[in-house]
Amino acid sequence: MSTEQNKAVAMRTVEAINAGDMSLFESLLAPDAVEHAVPPGMPPTRETAKQFVTMLRAAFPDSHYHVDDVIAEGDRVVQRVTCHGTMKGEFLGMPATGKSATWTEMHIVRVANGKIVEHWANVDQLGMLQQLGLAPAPGG
Repeated sequence: MSTEQNKAVAMRTVEAINAGDMSLFESLLAPDAVEHAVPPGMPPTRETAKQFVTMLRAAFPDSHYHVDDVIAEGDRVVQRVTCHGTMKGEFLGMPATGKSATWTEMHIVRVANGKIVEHWANVDQLGMLQQLGLAPAPGG
């Protein structure tokens, strides 16, 4: 596949998450996809990726990812995104706060045959938790 086709797969993944379209999200993952950005104690599998997105959408039902930058070479696509959402449900054991937050994320996917086969992520979790009132702000 071309770099442009790989970028399109990555973009469709973001669109699926934004829409809460788990069927589309699942269709973009290879059956043996490896999820490197899993919460502690969870296996790095396709099923875990699906569970995580489902949990995220349940906790932040209005969440929306905006793709700020896309860089691609060969079979890898990097996306720098900004996410915004209101925490209306429990997330990874943290109680809903009803507060909104905006945070940044960096995602790298490796695409083969039109499917995501690997995913890595770096998320500004501390910034998100501070805005939600679940972590102390600096100097606070």
